[in-house]
Amino acid sequence: MFLTLAVTASALLVWTVRRSFPDYDSTITMPGLGAPVTAYRDEYGIPQLYASSELDLFKAQGYVHAQDRFWEMDFRRHLTSGRLAELFGPSMVPTDAFLRTLGWREVAAREWQLVSPQTRAYLQAYADGVNAWIAGHGGSDASGRKSLEYPLLSLLNPGYTVERWDPVDSIASLKAMAWDLASNKYLEMDRSVLLSHGLRREQIDELFPAYPFDRNSPILSDGAVVNGAFDATATPTSPAAPGGAGAVAVEQAWRSDAAPVFGALRGAVAALKGRLGVTITGVGSNSWVVSGELTASGKPLLANDPHVGPSIPGMWYQVGLHCSCTYDVAGFSLSGLPGVLIGHNDRISWGFTNLAPDVTDFYLEKVDGNRYYDGAGWRALTTREEVIEVAGREPVTVTVRSTGHGPLLSDRSADLLGVALRPPLDPSGSPFAQVAPGPTPSLDADAAGVPPQADAAPYAVALRWTALDPGRTIEALFALNKAANWTEFRAAAALFDVPAQNLVYADVDGNIGYQAPGRIPIRGKGDGTWPAPGWDPAYDWTGYIPFAELPNEYNPEDGVIVTANQAVVGPGYPYLITADWSYGYRSERIEEMIGERVSRGKLTVDDMREIQLDNHNGFASTLVPALLAAPADQSDGTLTEARDLLRGWDFQQPADEPAATSAAAAFYNATLRHLLRRTFDELPEDRQLNGSDASWEVLRPLLGDPHSKWWDDKATPRTEVMDDMLSTAMSDAVRELTDRLDGDPAKWRWGKLHTLALVNNPLGQSGIPPVEWLFNRGPVPVGGGSGLVNATGWSSDVGYEVNSVPSMRMIVDMSNLDGSRWVQLSGASGHAFHAHYTDQVELWRTGRTTPMLWERSSVELAAEHTMTLEPAGAG
Repeated sequence: MFLTLAVTASALLVWTVRRSFPDYDSTITMPGLGAPVTAYRDEYGIPQLYASSELDLFKAQGYVHAQDRFWEMDFRRHLTSGRLAELFGPSMVPTDAFLRTLGWREVAAREWQLVSPQTRAYLQAYADGVNAWIAGHGGSDASGRKSLEYPLLSLLNPGYTVERWDPVDSIASLKAMAWDLASNKYLEMDRSVLLSHGLRREQIDELFPAYPFDRNSPILSDGAVVNGAFDATATPTSPAAPGGAGAVAVEQAWRSDAAPVFGALRGAVAALKGRLGVTITGVGSNSWVVSGELTASGKPLLANDPHVGPSIPGMWYQVGLHCSCTYDVAGFSLSGLPGVLIGHNDRISWGFTNLAPDVTDFYLEKVDGNRYYDGAGWRALTTREEVIEVAGREPVTVTVRSTGHGPLLSDRSADLLGVALRPPLDPSGSPFAQVAPGPTPSLDADAAGVPPQADAAPYAVALRWTALDPGRTIEALFALNKAANWTEFRAAAALFDVPAQNLVYADVDGNIGYQAPGRIPIRGKGDGTWPAPGWDPAYDWTGYIPFAELPNEYNPEDGVIVTANQAVVGPGYPYLITADWSYGYRSERIEEMIGERVSRGKLTVDDMREIQLDNHNGFASTLVPALLAAPADQSDGTLTEARDLLRGWDFQQPADEPAATSAAAAFYNATLRHLLRRTFDELPEDRQLNGSDASWEVLRPLLGDPHSKWWDDKATPRTEVMDDMLSTAMSDAVRELTDRLDGDPAKWRWGKLHTLALVNNPLGQSGIPPVEWLFNRGPVPVGGGSGLVNATGWSSDVGYEVNSVPSMRMIVDMSNLDGSRWVQLSGASGHAFHAHYTDQVELWRTGRTTPMLWERSSVELAAEHTMTLEPAGAG
């Protein structure tokens, strides 16, 4: 009997798991198609779609996205709309309230009205394709016919029904990406929090060092605005953009009262990051393009690998979209969004890295009930009611309040009301400096995490963000897909509002280029590094950098353009893009490797792949000599062996082989981790340096200042100096690695510490082991690290585990598009246990790629599955 039950249960589980697997070899009738569409899939399940019209093509793309990734799409549209509580119940109400306050969906709906009729037609066609799949898989029924997640969801929420896909769902997905890529907002909050913890402004400035233009080059080494347009060949003559001034006049307010508000706000914002599914940690990406003069083929090569938080399924969906009309493109798409974000057509290719402009500002607003002071008088707050539906509970209504700067995020957190207990000083001399504080507000929140007396607080925090103004970025994507030359490419880039990206370009005629797009604000006062006083109009935005004056370059003389989140242009540029760049270690290393290979011969696709996989640590050459020069306990044989690993180390960080190299990498990174924690013990526990290239820049000047106050251990009565900390950190590392790995340093491996776990969002974070087992995979050992070209990031304040990855790797050969290569983190399918759920993981981990086929004859030859979508009534 027991055996029978076990076999039956196993069969039921297998049936449940496999029930939603798509049939890649079927013929399917789709209403609304004008002509048949063919979908070929290769051995990795990557679809190449062939249609007779653009609208049929997007209908088919919507269908195949839903085939493989509908749960991911359904979850993301609930997130971007602030409707997670409809799926998961009351625990998601605070998150929904925060997202409703941001208003992503509301802005997306306004953008739907703004875009062109053609773009609306594309989006509607895509939605029709998704809805055709929904209708063929149970309609509104949330069953296992759609995905394994739905039977599990029904245990929590048996009344859930699946809605039809709306075109606005697609537009809203771009808001989540824009939120994650606007990384400066976290740094702005961190500066204020550190001030509240007693650090001086000069100390904080040391923790946020300026970009090292003397050592690491920007993307464009020259360039200036001449007669209203950027000229990459001009010599900069403008004065340096403002930096570091900030809202100095209100420092006392930040220190005594306002900074704790931003600490709480950062916590709320950080908690949201894990829900997005495209989370960026230590935002970064690599892209570069080289001209045909440097390549074996005589045509350009373009490489790109964007860095995002790891997940399963991965962020990207590979696809080819081919039409016997004007749409012919292949590359990386997002499920839920028509078209291709990164890739190539028959004429051009393009890649993205995060430009990371400062497009967010926090304003401390002076409020009195439902009005705020704008410097000239009291204005009524804009308000709207948001009703949050909650699975199994009554709906929750929240009021969203906004000033002229933006929504009041402080209304969403009880902790943020702490500022109301002691109103900040107002040094401006305003007659409204002494706003009556009113009754002490309760810090208890209701079910939505909403303070019941938010309108009693005399101050609030508003967010100004470019993405909250309707834009046309969705049109930029379609225009990029169809661009045939540099002029059309730049015209498409001009539509790219947010998130602003570094765009690299190559074409079949041999041209290469770079363009910085985006809606980047011009500030009347301040530099965006500190929150601003909302009652002082001098800190308001006065406009945006004109597109013609944004940095760009076409066919540079040296034939190389590298973008890796470093500064875009030198300090002479007349506008402030941001004060918070990545520090140029990756870009310098890429430039160095390109130069090395060019000195030996012409560049090939294999050269580009090897550069993408480089594990060289750019700071180790600075820190290792200091470690070896520091005194050490000669009686500790294990420590001596560990230090010997660093002698002759080539600063590479492989997961396992060569063994001695990997062992040295493990010891080095463990030492760095302990060094940062011991040296910067002045910092609060949740604001420790994280081992990124920013941490390297903080440490670099201290290595030349052995008696800096940073080196002193605040927990001891003596005054420590640099050598004390270096020696202690190495001893700490030895103890940790001996305990975690082995007593023999020769057996240490970086990959045993530096592991990658692929976690499904959100069920893989449920806290229920059997559910997590169903959807999560790993951990697996990986090489690389933070600040490296192979950017498998980790946070030294947390552990060695990977928290950001090259989410895909692409190399486009403009001489032979069939010779291009690609790979993504996990696989095409979002169905757990499907053959294509994880079939690219090992390829990605070991640095291999698959053919990015282009010619139809090649696609058909490689096809392992053929699906046909037919118009209703055909045949």
